[in-house]
Amino acid sequence: MAISVPAVELVIDARARPVGNVSVARFIPVAQRRHVGPFVFLDHMGPVSFAPGQGFDVAPHPHIGLSTVTYLFAGEVLHRDSLGSAQRIEPGAINLMTAGRGVVHSERSEPAFRARGGTVHGAQLWLGLPRENEDDAPSFVHQPAESFPDVPIPRGQLRVLMGEAHGARSPLRHPAEPLFLDVQLEAGASLELPLAPERALCVIEGDLAVETHRAQANQLLVFNPSVPVVVTANQHSRLLVIGGAPLDGPRFIDWNFVSSSKEKIEQAKRDWRERKFPRVPGDELEFIPLHENH
Repeated sequence: MAISVPAVELVIDARARPVGNVSVARFIPVAQRRHVGPFVFLDHMGPVSFAPGQGFDVAPHPHIGLSTVTYLFAGEVLHRDSLGSAQRIEPGAINLMTAGRGVVHSERSEPAFRARGGTVHGAQLWLGLPRENEDDAPSFVHQPAESFPDVPIPRGQLRVLMGEAHGARSPLRHPAEPLFLDVQLEAGASLELPLAPERALCVIEGDLAVETHRAQANQLLVFNPSVPVVVTANQHSRLLVIGGAPLDGPRFIDWNFVSSSKEKIEQAKRDWRERKFPRVPGDELEFIPLHENH
């Protein structure tokens, strides 16, 4: 007799973590799950409301061996990096920064947003890089919202942000070949998720059911491989689907550094302590020190 494998392997409740001057909901990495496919980090920020005169501030800090994927649902943030990039991100767009052998960036509210105040709501994810790309030159790509394909689904909307699903393919490319979807479902709507070697969904808002599991905002459901997954919304819900094939070997994560080599991480830590990383044009005065326990 065939043994039935449940769809849900693990449920992860987000933990509150400080990032800059706000608190975020962090899902991975955790002890039970270090990654989902090539994704090694996932934060859900907000919605955070800023009064006039206030704004979002993450001072310059370094990365190696990863790509940051920044995606907003509301508000705006200005990205600056040591390559000279200065790019405002708005809802539905993606900022993809690949650190490779090393980059520094900051994320802040612009003066006009600060003056009027407003809400910022979004997610940031980290993608590990294949070994052959870990030492690539750093790069930055901004992909505007209108470039991503929308897939018509019954009583909902599905946008393909990275990878391919339901016959649509994102224009955004990455060597780890991730799957990243933004899905909205009306109450009572169901959707079968596309297959991938590893998959998970993050509930941004709403209330979902998968088999006997119920998931609400700031929960991550990690699925067993090769098992069909059907998601049903108990109320209007929004979710991010992440996945793909695992990276080619384990990755070490230490502060903002990701690498297949502990030695490269230790070197990056020394370089940051000694201020050997390049500065961020237009944001040269402040920086985030290496955490004391590192």
